[in-house]
Amino acid sequence: MKNAKASLLDNPLFRTKVKSANAKIFPEGGLGYFIGPTLALLSNSILAGYLNMYFTNVLNMNAWANTFLTVLPVISVVFVVLGNIVVGRLMDHMKTRAGKARPILLMAIPICILALLCLFVFSPYVDEASDEGTQMLALILLAVGYNLWFAVAYPFYYTPHAALVNLSTRNSRDRSLLATISNATTLAAMGLCSMVLPFFLGILFRYDMNPSAADAIPVLENGVLQYYTYADGSVIYDRGASYDAWRIFVIALMIINTVGILIEYYFTRERITEESFTRKEGAAEPEKKKAAPLLKQAGVCFKDKFWWIMIAFFFLYQLGGMMKNVSQLYFCQAMFPDASGNYSTQTGGTFQGTLSIIGAVPTALGMVIAWPLANKIGKGRAIMFGAILSVIGGAIGFIAPDNFGVVVTSFVVKALGSTPAMYLSLALLADTLDHQEAMHGFRTDGFTMTIYGAIMAGMTGIATGILNGVLGAVGYSATNVSSPLIRTVMPWIFIGGETICYAVIVILFIFMGVEKFSSLDHKAIVLDQKTLAAAEGREYVPPAVVMAREEAEAEAEADEQRRQALKARCEKQGLDFEAEERKYREAQEAKATAAEAKKQAAEAKKAAAEQAKADRIAAMSEEERKALEAREAEKAEKHARRQAEALTEFNALRERFGRAALTEEQAAEETAGA
Repeated sequence: MKNAKASLLDNPLFRTKVKSANAKIFPEGGLGYFIGPTLALLSNSILAGYLNMYFTNVLNMNAWANTFLTVLPVISVVFVVLGNIVVGRLMDHMKTRAGKARPILLMAIPICILALLCLFVFSPYVDEASDEGTQMLALILLAVGYNLWFAVAYPFYYTPHAALVNLSTRNSRDRSLLATISNATTLAAMGLCSMVLPFFLGILFRYDMNPSAADAIPVLENGVLQYYTYADGSVIYDRGASYDAWRIFVIALMIINTVGILIEYYFTRERITEESFTRKEGAAEPEKKKAAPLLKQAGVCFKDKFWWIMIAFFFLYQLGGMMKNVSQLYFCQAMFPDASGNYSTQTGGTFQGTLSIIGAVPTALGMVIAWPLANKIGKGRAIMFGAILSVIGGAIGFIAPDNFGVVVTSFVVKALGSTPAMYLSLALLADTLDHQEAMHGFRTDGFTMTIYGAIMAGMTGIATGILNGVLGAVGYSATNVSSPLIRTVMPWIFIGGETICYAVIVILFIFMGVEKFSSLDHKAIVLDQKTLAAAEGREYVPPAVVMAREEAEAEAEADEQRRQALKARCEKQGLDFEAEERKYREAQEAKATAAEAKKQAAEAKKAAAEQAKADRIAAMSEEERKALEAREAEKAEKHARRQAEALTEFNALRERFGRAALTEEQAAEETAGA
């Protein structure tokens, strides 16, 4: 079976389109890490935001199957966890020329299609008036489709998708760039879901609200088409026509999802797994170690307080976010009437769209400021201070939850506060995994990503279950969207849930101190690798050296392929190969000259800035210089004291787990590029 799998993925049809040995913004970053994932995540954004509305408004399940509607998402969390465990271990054991994560992306395509078919196409139209047999068939198919999506299809896509950044390259700068781009896809998918898609559908399906019309009239609600008919002068919500509209809509969604996954597959590349796969026998570099057993990984994680803080963070962050997302439309339709003072789903959808557009702006801007802020004060502190800002934003919302201006202000402040958590959390998790490797000699990526994936998928079900339980308790229906009780409860779901979660995150991150060990962790890992290589009679080769070798080999291979293609073209068109080759070399030399000039200009600018600083110091009085020197000395002393304390604590942990302590010389040794 392994051979068959390997030979299939080795077929030219399945080879990556990325040819460069180092990661680049285009096409890898632009297509593989942004466009593809955005299209693939669009399906989940729509299901997370609107599936419950389909259940309550189209199928009216809160009137005939409310218990099922409440219990299904909660029970499904068990299957979500199991699904993520399976995917995590499958990825650990996947060894192909295409990598360990990318092949699983392809597996996700048919599962996604089958899940959507069960939810919207195979499932018959059913409501409270349908016979029991039809209702039971629908419930079975809906339960199967729901679990296929959230417990199987989504883990099969999201877990390898999340792992691709770490597998893309050893270069930390390139990896950070790809991580930032990849993290932005969730926001982009939500933007497509709440803004672009409704706008497109609104143009595509124009309608005339004519009271004399007998046919079903399409009305854009919640990003999809809902249908109404007129009978005896009254507007009636046409559930049957809306059901048919959803079926057509989902078929288009299947196509978009498939295209997105294929783009991500073809325009990404796992350089780390390639190195392990292609290593020749007797090579000097150490062989890539097998993943530690799942139970061994779990044992390390369960005893690590930093790991628990990160897992609790992801749980709270995702729960609060999903509580906000799944309840947003219900909140808007309950709190904000139209010009005539009427509350409706259509009016709520308008306010929801506006709120989403406004809220997306600070989130997008946060992508620009998150990393500079983290570099200045640390990732953990940036997340904690952002969480404090989100708590303040939530408190603002409770001042007047029925005032749209107040809610917008609250939404913007919370969105701005959440940006460090959105963009920095995975990098902080990577620091935690590095610390575990330094302490125990192996990584827990497989187990950790399993738990992470389960949380990211499972919180949708938990949040939806909580919401449906509340909606059933307060008597919500498609014709009763805003009663006094609903208006009392919805602010606590929409605003309060996320605010409480962020308040707990603030408390948790007071104790988050893994970053103080980051430099020591890296040095200890390198030391352990050198020790192991020496014990096995092998030469330790720094990753930077391996990477440079890989880049040189890839460039040489690419150049040879270019030469052969040029020869073929010259023979076909009757051109002089040597002349064409000379033109190419001259163009490359011109680019190299321009790049060198740019580099020299940057170095000159840096030198000028340093000289300007030296001139400013020279122009100071003796008293000013002494004061400056005293401040610098005090700062250096504090830094040295913190480093010494961190080293002492670090070595105590190393010795506790039976590993050699770092000497002061080893701790101070430069390991850049290792």
